Amino acid sequence: MAMKRYSAFAVAREAMSYHLGWERAWRSPQPKKKYDVIIIGAGGHGLASAYYLGKNHGITNVAIIEKGWLGGGNTGRNTTIIRSNYLQDPSAAIYNKALSLYETMSQDLNYNVMFSPRGLLMLGQTEHEVRGYKRTVHANNLQGVSTEWISPERVKKLVPIINIDGPRYPVLGALYQARGGTARHDAVAWGYARACSAMGMDVIQQCEVTGVRSEAGKVVGIDTTKGAIDCDKLGVVVAGHSSLLAEMAGFRLPIESLALQALVSEPIKPCMDVVVMANTVHGYMSQSDKGEMVIGGGTDGFNNYTQRGSFHHIEETVRALVETFPMISRLKMLRQWGGIVDMTGDRSPLISKTPVENIFVNCGWGTGGFKSIPGSGWAMAELMAKGHSPLAEEFSMYRFREGKFIDESVAAGVAH
Repeated sequence: MAMKRYSAFAVAREAMSYHLGWERAWRSPQPKKKYDVIIIGAGGHGLASAYYLGKNHGITNVAIIEKGWLGGGNTGRNTTIIRSNYLQDPSAAIYNKALSLYETMSQDLNYNVMFSPRGLLMLGQTEHEVRGYKRTVHANNLQGVSTEWISPERVKKLVPIINIDGPRYPVLGALYQARGGTARHDAVAWGYARACSAMGMDVIQQCEVTGVRSEAGKVVGIDTTKGAIDCDKLGVVVAGHSSLLAEMAGFRLPIESLALQALVSEPIKPCMDVVVMANTVHGYMSQSDKGEMVIGGGTDGFNNYTQRGSFHHIEETVRALVETFPMISRLKMLRQWGGIVDMTGDRSPLISKTPVENIFVNCGWGTGGFKSIPGSGWAMAELMAKGHSPLAEEFSMYRFREGKFIDESVAAGVAH
């Protein structure tokens, strides 16, 4: 079904009728008996997978199943960082594809995702980190990813509020990607959902999957709280809950689930217009359009499925950041939350076929899921439609059995 285009002219036109003519952004239908493809998970990755199935491959008889509400998982719980300066070639390729798609996403979807290429700094605060980031700059140059190593003085010029002379964590320079930045996380999910619905796909919320049915080693459908639904192909794109869905289908995934926590401060006047990551102390910060300082840290040290925050994590993250950004010591915390992330052994994702024919998984993005959404969806759609994707080839779940690791944890010092 055709959707009205959003534009300044449309806003002016609808104002004449008190904005009563706007349609719902996406339909909320009841599930059909069968689809060509079912995607489980209506977060950014699941919706992007469905969108590119339709846009790139003409497959539109698709249902996107969500047990809660659209974008209510990690898509709405992250700190919105976008970058592509990864060390390993497969990682750089898929994240750079994602970044290039983010740059045109608002136009492609006719929906303002508020992409802000404000630039991203990864601080070098030890000599070891400096050597590692300079290595990444050389690798990025070979990969066609534009990054550079900058001096402490330039860091200070880009981020006037930073303290580059901290006694424990001095700033020795930074890995800088000018194309990096942020986007509005909810808008990414809403834009993809609207585009999927316009292509005739069904976005089905409040519909929990209770079972996966297969015959002779091939998927035939799923059982849900809204009844049984048949399908020819099934995509599992549910982040931290991927292992639970895999268990329903009869196989295991090499992932573990942990909580990743974040917080925002009270809103203040603009003071920082870049994204800063301090990996030595495992803290990162940006300022939102509303003026809040968005602060994130590392994952919990134990497996869990909680979506709440904890005091000890705030304390260890903020304690380290206060030395680098002394002004935040005077701020009040506005809110705190957690998201469930899925970690692989090498901290790189899985975009893969599985032991059950025509079941595909897209998971294991760890703490880097938001920045990869469009590239992930592009690769997943190609894999499901064609059975092969150059972007996804190295991210098979069988690489651990074969010893073909894509180790971003050690290479980058952090998986964000």
